[in-house]
Formats: sequence, C-alpha cells, structure tokens
Amino acid sequence: MEPLTVITRLWERIDARDWPAVSRFIAEDAVIEWPVSGERIVGRDNFIAVNSDEAYTDERSVELLRILADGDVVVTEVEIRQEHVVYRAVSLWTVQDGEIVGAREYWTSPGQDPAPRWRAALVEPLAQHLAEHPVAD
Repeated sequence: MEPLTVITRLWERIDARDWPAVSRFIAEDAVIEWPVSGERIVGRDNFIAVNSDEAYTDERSVELLRILADGDVVVTEVEIRQEHVVYRAVSLWTVQDGEIVGAREYWTSPGQDPAPRWRAALVEPLAQHLAEHPVAD
C-alpha cells in the first residue's frame, strides 16, 4: 500500500475509533514523537493505548485538512474540534512496506501561545485572515 494511502486510511480509522484497524498501520516497534509535550511513544501497543485512552474517546471528529507525500514521508495537517477547544496537528509520518515506522507530531491549539506585544504593529490576527482567505489545497 502506498504511503499516502496508509496515512489517509490511518486518519479515517482514528476518526472512526477503530483501534484494531489503526494497529494494522503501525509497525510493532514504531516510534512516534510529540515534541510539544516532550513525549516519545515507543511501540504499536503504546501508540494504541495512548490514542484510545478515555481522555480521547469523547465525541470528536478528525478533519484531514492537508496531506502531502514524498516517497516514504507523508505530512498531514489535521484538526480536531471539541466542545471548548480546537486541536491542530502537523504530523510527519515515515511509512515503509505499508507500515508506519516513525512519526513526529506537533499538537497544539490555535492561539495557545500568546504573541509577543512587540510584533503587534507588524502582524495581523491569523483567525481573521483564515476566515477571509481559507487555505487552498
């Protein structure tokens, strides 16, 4: 299976909370890094356990905003909206022989990191710009 297809199906199965299907896309010894929180998930079983934890099983949907592939590397941007918060992730996946062997995911919430005041005269609010000019695929 092509890397782009693997990752597209991965996000579809995560959205469906189909953990047995998700596990088929993850190599047994895969390493997934989350630099924003300073965590490293080693192994398929740990990846499934983290993602299927009750803290993540609420009514949420995964929207795949963008996906790009170059050989074995696939980059995705996803958004997960919950009642009081929006999560965004940019993920860099490495796929070999139809399995994810590694990834680095940057999870955050838009606006979570306050902008320094000194830049105020040089920038405009991103939320306003996105509403007026959505990102084209």
